[in-house]
Amino acid sequence: MEIFVGADYKGLEKKQKVLGFLAKKDYNVNDLGTYDSSENDYNDPAIAVSKMVRKNRDARGILICDSAHGMTIQANRFKGIRAANCDSEESVKLAREHDDINVLCLAAHFLELDKMQELIEVFLNTKFIDYERRIRRINRLDERGDYD
Repeated sequence: MEIFVGADYKGLEKKQKVLGFLAKKDYNVNDLGTYDSSENDYNDPAIAVSKMVRKNRDARGILICDSAHGMTIQANRFKGIRAANCDSEESVKLAREHDDINVLCLAAHFLELDKMQELIEVFLNTKFIDYERRIRRINRLDERGDYD
């Protein structure tokens, strides 16, 4: 499985440790930034990861920033990306099984490294349960329209 990982400056330290954790597994891991601790916008790594996951349908993305809210919002702007900000194993499991998320967003401010690693394991090892209604709902996520 190919995995694309990105973080802003607030998530950089934990991203480096997550990369080390993933390197011990049998994954093709790609670091898409940030690469230094200077202040940067969360948008850039979220955009980079989202574009690569969208190009590679079997790939997964992991985004790490302070609260993970902004990265989640940014990633979900891309057609075909289903990103979720999760903080429990059950939340990740349900997001994979029910919504087939392909980008996991993690909050560096609120999650310890060991918890992040547990969530990543669940994210990478949980399969989507492809009931017809779930597929229909997921397909509707990319509908465009005015929802006044």
